[in-house]
Amino acid sequence: MSANEPVAYVGVGIMGAAMARNLLRAGVPVVACNRSRAKAEALTADGAQVVDTAAEAVTAGCRVVFVNVPDTPDVDAVLFGEGGVIAADSELLKGLIVVDHSTICPVATAGFAQRLAEVGATLVDAPVSGGDVGARDGTLSIMCGGDRAAFDKVQPLLQKVGKRITHLGPAGSGQACKACNQIAVVGALAGVCEALALAKATGLDLEQVVEVVSAGAAGSWQLANLGPQIAAGDHAPGFMIELLQKDLRLVASAAGAHDLPLPVTRLVESLYQAAAAAGAGRDGTQALAGVYERLGGFRYSE
Repeated sequence: MSANEPVAYVGVGIMGAAMARNLLRAGVPVVACNRSRAKAEALTADGAQVVDTAAEAVTAGCRVVFVNVPDTPDVDAVLFGEGGVIAADSELLKGLIVVDHSTICPVATAGFAQRLAEVGATLVDAPVSGGDVGARDGTLSIMCGGDRAAFDKVQPLLQKVGKRITHLGPAGSGQACKACNQIAVVGALAGVCEALALAKATGLDLEQVVEVVSAGAAGSWQLANLGPQIAAGDHAPGFMIELLQKDLRLVASAAGAHDLPLPVTRLVESLYQAAAAAGAGRDGTQALAGVYERLGGFRYSE
């Protein structure tokens, strides 16, 4: 793909806006679209053009459409709903590549790929890991599935928003890998909460614990990035609990299809359910710490 060709970006929330800005900073023209138009308009200061629908973006000449929305039905609507991608002129759909950065159902992804192929377009599923920090810094890990030739065409664009970009197989493979990623994430984050709970109980300085443990075998992204926020009582969302709960439902579905027990993941999922029930659904995933505070009768930040 030519670096000066415009690309569409549908869904510019916390992650999408940061990724779209990185494309703009790299000199890629971006046509932004969001359900709440104000979020798309916030990108005009960075040089983005704004339209109201995905179909308008295709009509404006975009040959690559990035999608970054919350759930499977949202992707369905962006692709096939009113004003969706396939509402554009049929001739414009031929050779179009859709890159879906959303985290959705792998089986549905394969179905979306087939439906797009029927109109001459191609889907690359490309969920990401690295949180809002990785999105802002352009260091995301991007897990891709779909047609290899289409992946090769968009890889130069992906390299402007991510650091490790891997093609894993046919459509749905990226989403399957993201499910694996979320299993590892929730287990690690629960471990961080418990480690810092013990550190608090024994009178250790939590910032020092995060620093020293991060340098050893227990180091993780969750500890290095969310550990300081837990210690400070900062639950501002980089990635919201309610979105993680959606991801864990996808994990449960995938595991159930293979009769695979995931006891640790199911336990942590129940802790997140408790966090959401206590009103933390729109807080960051590190607000899991609040469940430990209520169970243990302490505060990390005091």
